[in-house]
Amino acid sequence: MNFLSDVDMSRVAIIILFIHIFSTGNLNAQETGIDIDPILIRLKAQVVSLGDSMPVPYANVINYRNRSGASTNASGHFSLEMLNIDTLVISAMGFKTRTVRVPRFFSQENTLLVYLEPVIYPLQEVRITGDKQRVNMDGIPVGKESDVPVELRGDAFNERPPVIAALFNPLSYWQYYLSRKEIQKRKVREAIALESNWEMHSRNYNKEVVMLLTGLNEKQTDDFMIWFNAQNVLPYTATEYEVRAAIREYYAKYLREKNNLD
Repeated sequence: MNFLSDVDMSRVAIIILFIHIFSTGNLNAQETGIDIDPILIRLKAQVVSLGDSMPVPYANVINYRNRSGASTNASGHFSLEMLNIDTLVISAMGFKTRTVRVPRFFSQENTLLVYLEPVIYPLQEVRITGDKQRVNMDGIPVGKESDVPVELRGDAFNERPPVIAALFNPLSYWQYYLSRKEIQKRKVREAIALESNWEMHSRNYNKEVVMLLTGLNEKQTDDFMIWFNAQNVLPYTATEYEVRAAIREYYAKYLREKNNLD
């Protein structure tokens, strides 16, 4: 009696084992998509970083079945024609490669969001040691020290006080006009400005420029420049354009006067 019971229990165990194997196989078939009919679809997807959800641009997308592929644009989007059972391999620099399959109930009207995990490279501590090199200052030219006193280098003394200042502060007002020290300051300042303006002016107005604009030789250029300087029409603050325009204009007058004298 006990023997029959053991046989019956063995049969029951075998039946349960077959049921379990069948159920597991059926489930695996559904998960792998074997029972899904292959359909041609147009997949639209975006690849983003798992770390900060930012788009992953220019990632490589490969269809594992036919080795076709695509790449994401600057915003991480891509579009690919494939079968709904295909497997995609997505890789990008700085991220782990991921294998992706289209979800079973995914609609072509939606955009599939694919997350890539960033690769973090641990770096060891870096220590920089060494002796700081001393810069050799012997070959560096030193500028010429200015002869103008420090108190004359400002611009405050160059401002003329308004007439109304004579009512509210007459001492300062008359000091500007009568003080020998203030007058000396203004003269020194005018000399400095004149030298600075002449240096700038000489770059735009010189013998080479006049010869280039008029076509005269050196002797003729000297004669014209003496006549031109006597006209006193060119301020030291004239720009390069104003200098060239004045030379052309007065060279024409110079030729007319010279022809009349001849």
